This record gives sequence, C-alpha cells and structure tokens, in this order.
Amino acid sequence: MSADGSGHAVVLGAGIAGMLTARVLSDHFARVTLIERDPLDEEGSRRGVPQARHLHGLLDRGRTIMEELYPGFTARVAGLGAPTAEALLGTRWYLGGLRVTPTSTGLTSLMATRPLLESVIRDRTLAIPGVTLRDRTTAKALAGTAREVTGVVVSRDDDPRTLAADLVVDATGRASRAPEWLRALAAPVPPQDQVEVDLGYASRFYRRSPGQLDDHSSVIISTGPNGRGGGAIRVEDDRWHVTLAGMLGDHPPTDPAAFAAFAATLAAPDIHGIITAAEPLGDIVPHRFRHSIRRRYERCGAPIDGFLALGDAVCSFNPLYAQGMSVAAQQALALRDCLTASGTTDLPSRFYAAAGRIIDVAWQMSTGSDLRYPGVVGDRTARIRVTNAYVGAAHRAAHTDPKVARTFLRVANLVEPPAALLHPAMAGRILLRGSRNHR
Repeated sequence: MSADGSGHAVVLGAGIAGMLTARVLSDHFARVTLIERDPLDEEGSRRGVPQARHLHGLLDRGRTIMEELYPGFTARVAGLGAPTAEALLGTRWYLGGLRVTPTSTGLTSLMATRPLLESVIRDRTLAIPGVTLRDRTTAKALAGTAREVTGVVVSRDDDPRTLAADLVVDATGRASRAPEWLRALAAPVPPQDQVEVDLGYASRFYRRSPGQLDDHSSVIISTGPNGRGGGAIRVEDDRWHVTLAGMLGDHPPTDPAAFAAFAATLAAPDIHGIITAAEPLGDIVPHRFRHSIRRRYERCGAPIDGFLALGDAVCSFNPLYAQGMSVAAQQALALRDCLTASGTTDLPSRFYAAAGRIIDVAWQMSTGSDLRYPGVVGDRTARIRVTNAYVGAAHRAAHTDPKVARTFLRVANLVEPPAALLHPAMAGRILLRGSRNHR
C-alpha cells in the first residue's frame, strides 16, 4: 500500500462517514474515489439513509472535528439557515423527567437536517483535487487474497468491473456486507456484539411560530422509565423537526391524533405543546431500529491488509444517544493520525486498536443506558448496576447544580471523558444533590 501522496484509495459509501474518510485520505493518496449506491443529484433524503427523515443530533465533539477538517463548516451550515445555540442556554434538556438547569457549557448546538449536513460536507469534499464520486454504483465484493485486498468489484447498470486500489474503506453503514466479503476471501471475520432494543420512532416537520418554546431552539426529553422520549429541533427554513421514540416495541403511532397523545405521555409537556399548536408540514414518517451492532474488528488478530471499515459499518449505536456521526468523525481523526504516524504500515491493526478505544466509550455509555430497561437482554454486571445508579443521581443533581449540569452535558457530547463525572469534587456534588431523598 501507499500513503505517501501517491496511490489510490476507494471509499465505499458517500454519507457523512464516507465523506470524512475521503477528506482524511485526500492528504495521503493522490486519488480518492467515492462509491455510492444512491443518486446524489436529487434533493431530500437518500434512500440508503432511512433515518435521514428523522431528527439528527450532532454532538459538539463531532461538530468541532468537522470544523477542523472543513474550516468554516459551522458558519456555512448556519448561513444556509441552520440555527446555532449554546447548549442549556439556548436549548432545553430533560433528564429523568427533570429539566437540566440552564448554565454555560461551552458547547455549540448546530441544528440542521441530515440532508443539509451531508450536502455541505459533500460539496467541500468533492472540491478537493483528486477526489471523485461515482454515484448509482454498488460495491459487490472485495478483490484480493486472504492476506490483502487489492481492489473492489463495483457495478453500475449491471456492468461489474474491478476497481484497483491501494486501500479500500467500507463506510456503507450498518448494512455493511464486509463480513461476507471477507469470508469469501477466507480472511478473518470480526465477531459481533448485539443489543436488542426494538426502538421505534416517528417524525414530522411543523411550521415554527415566534415565541414558541420561549424562543429556545430545541428541547430534548430523554427516555423515561416507560421507555418513551423525544426531541424537537428548530432547523432550516424556520421549521420544527419533531421526533418521538419508544423502546421495546412501544412505538409512536403515525396517526396525527395518536401521535399527539403519545407526546402527551412524555416526562415534560414541551414537545406536546409544539405539536398541538404548530402547523404540520407533511406526513408523519416512522422508522424501526431493532438492535445496536458492534463488529469487533479489533479482535480479528491479524486483519487483512488493504481494507478498513469505519463508522456504522463497525458500530451502529442506539440513535437515541445521537452518537453515530460524532463517533464516525472521531474515527476519521484516528485514521488521519495513524496515516500521519506510520503511513499504511500495519494500518488495519493500528487503526482498529485506536477506533476500538473510541467506540468503547460511546458503546459503554449507550448500552449501559439501554440496560436500565428490564426488557433489554444483556449482562447487568455489578459495574453496570452501580454506574446506572450513579448516572441517575447525576441526572437529579443536574436539575439544580450548574457544575454537574455542565459536566454531564460535556460528557454526553463526547467533549470530556466519563471520568470527569468521577472526580472526587464532582462525585461529592452528585451524591449530595442527587440522593433520592434530596428535594
């Protein structure tokens, strides 16, 4: 392989993870080719991203990485109509049924639809010399041997051909076929972890009126003991993008009256107030997310050379926690650092080790939270039980303590590590103010 400014890299998937990957690879390869099944000259949501019609939260760690890779990114998205606000001051959060106290967090909430985020990143990526896109093209198989991938078989209009490459990166998302492609080459296949959550959600746009939500730009109501939650985000064109969600088969309906009734059962009335007062724009659209998946490429031992998987192709998180785009961005930076440090020498092993450490943090946060619900099957170790009890205390403390609120939001946005909540001074505040008897 070559990553010295020559050579050819192919990225499968031109979504956010794929575009971020292509941006990083463009600094190390003379040519980067993006392969995308969907047509990208059409407006609106892509068929290959069914979740694009639903609320997308871009955590601040993901936003800052995008800003680093594409200077001026935030201003560009905002210039196209996406509101920005400081989290907790211009937005509302409810945890455990209690509103998190408003305080400065240093976090910027950038509120945009998925198609807008994708279009800005795509335009910037395709403007880089040497980066090209082939849409309406499907990846069919990897070319090579059990030890090394040398290209990828792609097809457009039922005309398969092999595209030679020094590196192939799979960013095709949770439906990745890489495990079967690797098996066909007799290469190591990653073991897989899975957590069944049977999450369902439904979304609708509404016309925003001045003064709604006291002019705050969003409200997030985390899932309560009944497994129901939701969010309303002010997005471009002065619209509310509302998503309701329910765990373990308790899914929000698509009938307008029933949709509003479901919203009335959430732990706070804010979203129900928007739904019942605002003019609806379009139909209510549903989506079902059955399980989180983690493909543990870091456990492959000696992974095949010339191939990497990144983003949801490696780990697809419960979307309730809005981690997917930001963790993909973190992986793109890890890939950049690996290439800068030692080029493509032993790249798969080094990258998967680095990516595994990144994914561990978000995976433990999301799956641990999922295991709060008795219906979610999983090993509730003593550590998970203690952690969930402590997180519950942090939720309660964040209702009244600005320092706890700030730290909790920064951890949830992947800006600070979870250990920040365990600092002795912070733990004292959480245990004092978050005790069940505290009023």
